[in-house]
Formats: sequence, structure tokens, C-alpha cells
Amino acid sequence: MNDHHHHDHLPKPPPGLAPGDFWVACGHHLCDRDEEGRIHATPDLWRAFCARPELVPPEEACEAERALHAALLADPIRAVPEAEIATLADADAQENWRVFLSFRDRVAAQPNLEAAWLKLYADGVAGIPPLFLQMLTHLVVRSAMEGIGDPFVLRAAECLFRPQRAGIHQGSTLLADEEVLEMKAASSDFGALGQLLIEAGTPPREVEIDVLNEANAPAYFARSDAHDFALDIVDGSAGQQALGRAIEVFLKHMLGETLTIRPVPVIEDRDWSWHVGLDAEATSIANDLWHGKKVAQARLARILWLGVLEFAEGSRVIPRMAGKPVYLAVAMDAAQKVRIKPQNLIAGLPLKAKEAAA
Repeated sequence: MNDHHHHDHLPKPPPGLAPGDFWVACGHHLCDRDEEGRIHATPDLWRAFCARPELVPPEEACEAERALHAALLADPIRAVPEAEIATLADADAQENWRVFLSFRDRVAAQPNLEAAWLKLYADGVAGIPPLFLQMLTHLVVRSAMEGIGDPFVLRAAECLFRPQRAGIHQGSTLLADEEVLEMKAASSDFGALGQLLIEAGTPPREVEIDVLNEANAPAYFARSDAHDFALDIVDGSAGQQALGRAIEVFLKHMLGETLTIRPVPVIEDRDWSWHVGLDAEATSIANDLWHGKKVAQARLARILWLGVLEFAEGSRVIPRMAGKPVYLAVAMDAAQKVRIKPQNLIAGLPLKAKEAAA
């Protein structure tokens, strides 16, 4: 006898959504997954890119641009010769399509999206719109998190592809989604007087946002595409651990390296020999400390999270770092923004260059 009737009280997922699925908006269900767990772009994924407002021809677009867009929706991986782009009347439209098609072709040249992500950052992403990089990062992080059921780890992993804003108050170090905060702030109806007060410099009222905790965590899956939970990463919190775990899972998936990351409140190692800043601010602070420069307390206080990374197996670690820890740091900038760049982790770890497969 089965016990399915015990589960009737669980919230029903939206139709077509597997229970426990998450980040559906990234389009991972438009990808094929192979035995190694790597994901592959399909024509439908490229159609989703072409349907982005940035690529849909505007009202005033010429016939040639409409024809190109229609042809790509019909066959999203078709070759588009430069001569065809040159027929577009608008120079900006030409440039837009060149940029998109160059991105598509660079991604399609690799065996899977993970390999494409690694290669793009290795070769340089200058000229690729941040939006496309964010969409691709969202997909590969989603692929890495396949099978992870811990809402804290998944919420922490959102920081790898969505800018956050940090707020430090009442013993918490909260990360909230920057875009969601901006949307909530914009939709708060302050009225005419409120608008005058805001313009006169009175701080607007606080935006309410739920902080992920044990009680509300089960609701994460149904809300994951709203990005509307804040995460507390203060020392000793579930979120502090989860950020380390999210990075472990991501690196294992992308590099095949098994490693452990232990969050720490401070780095007390007098001869630390390797660090990776996960964002521009953390990199700059850690580099100054490393060079023995005096770092002002206010700037040090921008460091929100520290971790110690250790490799389970040292054969790919460069000899002078064998058995030594790598320190990781996350910081906010002066405007309290946190923009983690997962590519810093890939480029910054003390690993020997991968032997090219024979």
C-alpha cells in the first residue's frame, strides 16, 4: 500500500512544473542533459534568446530585420552571412545582431553549455552583453544545482548570477536581490507628499522582504523565480554555510574538483599564501592586505563572508600550494552592492593548467 494520501496538504506546484523544480525562468527545461549532467542548447533555447525584448525588432524596424528575426525563430542555428546583416537599414540593429550571433556561435562551438561558459571567460567576454552572460551563467549554475534540495544552498547560489544588495542590521548580514529591491521600492505608493519627502532626501520607508528561515524554506521552490527571499550570511548562520556549499557544488560541477569550503569569521593565518576575491571589491581589499598596505576599518568592514577552501585531492594543485588552504572573500562596495563573479573562482584557483584531451 502506498502512502500518497499523506501528501495532500503540500502546496500543488503550477501545472507542468515538477515538484522541487526551481529557476524555471532560466530555460533549463529547454536544454538537453547528457549522462555527465552537462546541458546542451537546443533550437528552443536559442528561440528563447531571440524572443528577448532586446532582440525582437522594434516598431520602426526595416523589412530585412523582420525577415532575419523570423528566419532565426524558424531555424535558430542557421548560418547568417555578414552580407545578410549588412542589408539591415539601421546600424545599431546590425551591431545588435552581430553581437548576438557571435555569442551564439561561440557557445555553439563548444560541446556543452558548461564548456562554453568556461571557454568564453577564458578567451575574454569583452563585447558580449552582460545580459547574455547572466543568462548563460544562470543556466550553468542551474545545471550544477540539479538534485540539490536545500533551499539555503539554492538561495546562496543565486548570488552567483544575480547582483545582491547587503544590509547589516540587528545582528544579521542580509543579502537581498538588487532587482527585486528596486522593483519593490518603485512600486511602493508613497503618494504625492511621500514623493516630495523622498526628493527632499528623507529616507524612504524600509521595503519588506522575507528572510529565508527554517519555517519558510519549503516555500522557496514555488517562489524561486521571484528571487524575493533575503539570505542571512552572518557568522554562524545557515546562510553562511550555504554560500560555501553552493560554491563547492558549482566548482565540482564545472571543474570536476572535489573540495571543501569552510566559512570562517576572520583569517588568522599569518602566512596565507593564496586568496580569491569573488568580486571586484573583495579582490581589491584582499590584494591590499596581501601587499601589507594599511586598510581602513570602514573598508575592511565591507568584507561580508570569508571561506577556507581545501582540495580533497592534490594532483592538480600547483606544487607550492599543495596541502595549503585557499582563502575566499566576498565584499560589498560603497553602495552596498555585492556582485559575485563565479569566473573569478575558475581563473583564481591554484590549479595546474588542464591537460588538453588527446
